[in-house]
Amino acid sequence: MSKKQDIQEEEENLLIQREFDALLEDYRNSNHRQKFEIITKAFNFARSAHRGLRRRSGEPYIMHPIAVARIVVREIGLGSTSICSALLHDVVEDTDYTVEDIENLFGPKIAQIVDGLTKISGGVFGERDSAQAENFRKLLLTMSEDVRVILVKIADRLHNMRTLSSMPPAKQYKISGETQYIYAPLAHRLGLFRIKTELENLSFKYEHPDTYRELEKRLAVDEEERKIFYKKFSEPIDEKLSSLGYEFKLKERLKSVYSIWRKMSAQNIHFEEVYDILALRIIFKPREGMSEKDQCWMLYSAITSLYKPHPERIRDWVSTPKANGYESLHVTVMGPMGRWVEVQIRSERMNDIAERGLAAHWKYKTGGKEESELDKWIKTIKEILENPDPNAIDFMATFKLNLFASEIFVFTPKGEIKTIPQGATALDFAFLLHSDIGMLGIGANVNHKLDPLIYKLNSGDQVEILTSKKQKPEREWLNYITTGRAKTKLETYFKKKEKALIAEGAKQIEEALAKINLKPENEHIVRILNYYKLTQPTELYLNAAKGVLDLNDINKLIFKPQNRNVFTRYLKNPFSNTSSGEKKSPPVQKIDLKSTVKLTEENAGKQYQLALCCNPIPGDDVLGYVDEHENVIVHKRQCPAALKLKTNFGNRIVSVEWGIHKGHSFIELIEIKGIDKKGVMMEILKIISESYGFNINRINIETNAGIFIGQLYVYVHDTHEIDALCRQISKISEVNSVRRVQNLKEDEPKT
Repeated sequence: MSKKQDIQEEEENLLIQREFDALLEDYRNSNHRQKFEIITKAFNFARSAHRGLRRRSGEPYIMHPIAVARIVVREIGLGSTSICSALLHDVVEDTDYTVEDIENLFGPKIAQIVDGLTKISGGVFGERDSAQAENFRKLLLTMSEDVRVILVKIADRLHNMRTLSSMPPAKQYKISGETQYIYAPLAHRLGLFRIKTELENLSFKYEHPDTYRELEKRLAVDEEERKIFYKKFSEPIDEKLSSLGYEFKLKERLKSVYSIWRKMSAQNIHFEEVYDILALRIIFKPREGMSEKDQCWMLYSAITSLYKPHPERIRDWVSTPKANGYESLHVTVMGPMGRWVEVQIRSERMNDIAERGLAAHWKYKTGGKEESELDKWIKTIKEILENPDPNAIDFMATFKLNLFASEIFVFTPKGEIKTIPQGATALDFAFLLHSDIGMLGIGANVNHKLDPLIYKLNSGDQVEILTSKKQKPEREWLNYITTGRAKTKLETYFKKKEKALIAEGAKQIEEALAKINLKPENEHIVRILNYYKLTQPTELYLNAAKGVLDLNDINKLIFKPQNRNVFTRYLKNPFSNTSSGEKKSPPVQKIDLKSTVKLTEENAGKQYQLALCCNPIPGDDVLGYVDEHENVIVHKRQCPAALKLKTNFGNRIVSVEWGIHKGHSFIELIEIKGIDKKGVMMEILKIISESYGFNINRINIETNAGIFIGQLYVYVHDTHEIDALCRQISKISEVNSVRRVQNLKEDEPKT
């Protein structure tokens, strides 16, 4: 070994030791029992197992497990078992050691967590990422064994996102997509708000790097002004609470870049119109002899004596905590200079739960028998896992119903409070109470008034479900349920019912073929499918059992006696050689998934197609999905269909880059709002037609009380042209806002 290599190895050893010492220091500062010996043993074992391995960034591989372990203890608040599991989480996956080896050295509990983490690996940084949705199902199955598996996995994902810059763009899109689709909502549901925010921000950073940098710059420019405003707003609160004898901390809470962008996109507003970028958090030390809830309201009273509250923007999660354990009292008040500011009031305990989620939630449990909303949610996930959908992607969609939904509170006839996702129906509530009640439901008494099962519940409703033993579930029910529990129960019921129908239908088809001395062989079934314009045999059997098809057609029309011996000539055998008289199809050119596909006008329609669900145009942030025919389908990166593709088919995502498109125009929608003054529309049209020479497809204009809203569909070549046009129109004094409207449909991606 050369002297240079010796020096490099020595420097790396010092770096590794320094990081491990920092981990021990994080652990020393925690409230856990100090078990340094087993942590050091796990570190030494992992370091030896990973010796010689490096990450894509070039650093020694052991740096990754150490970083994950530091997140586990410092940012989530877990103890020695989880720290050891984090240090060992890749050993079984990447080396020759087995779970049995881990159990012999570190005991069954750590081995169980490492085993759970090993089962769900391969879908992130490995190449075996074709079954991502299946990996997520395995991830959730481990929850029933030990929820720490998920917490360590979230820590693992957080560090991978922090070091994602070393990955190629296509991998970045795939990993960012599945992070945004599942890991950020999981962190949210487990109460890890700080981690959830960082995961969203990092996903956004890699999906829309230019927009991310632009918003960061805007926040930096406004920083000094925000500091002045924060000081002016917070000083009176500081003085008031101090005079009341409270021990407290005031914290400035800045809206994340991703949250700002999401609000701008959802409400079609500019950065300057996002008024809640700044919030104030009050974290108080509770006084003895008085409940935390009462003290929150006392602080509320003190603040509203200084600033007037917004009557419709009070959020009380102290009386009824969120399903993930979150407790806080939020009030929006009118601050100096006419700006609304949100104030969040919480105790030290509430803040600990808000920051660290599940681990802190359990730390504060008093040993009472009452189930928390978080315990109930985990129980619901376990129920879904008992009857999982055989299609892993459908299962993922069902699980997603249980994640990001906001909660409302509904009462039973006896006054018992129940938490249910916002937008849930009376039927969802019936299944929440018991699956039998859901199956037999015929209607609901909502606030002592009869309503159908499709009635959407509001917070505070009192609901009684009416049932009948003669009732049977209808398939249409699936169209108006919103909870994963209800969907799982209904789909399990219908699948059992369909299974019996499919068997009956198959028997009927077999009997119909037997009458004309034919067996139910594949070529005969294909002929019948083609005649009825169906694609799947199960669909054929179901329709046959339901009496939808006239099975006499099989004898009279599909297999006419005179054609019975010759019809096979017309069936193409996919495995046979082409006859000499036929032209061979040109071989399909495989796409190199590691390369970047150039989107030029020449290869449009040949090598790539623009997705109809989001209609991207040159200049949009896009990615490619390679279908089974080796066509590249181009989606906007924020398209909901693309998000599902990144999550479920990450191995087919390819990096794409726009070429010059000046020969083809795209229709884009511009929305303009302003003062309805004579001549203003003529001025707008003059800019579009004369200054830029754009053609207009159609115009819709509505006016009301002196305000106009115009929707103009114009032909443009790329995003630069539409951005320049919007900037020019916004200079007209009567125009209040002008923006490109992007319609992102929730259509399922075609795979």
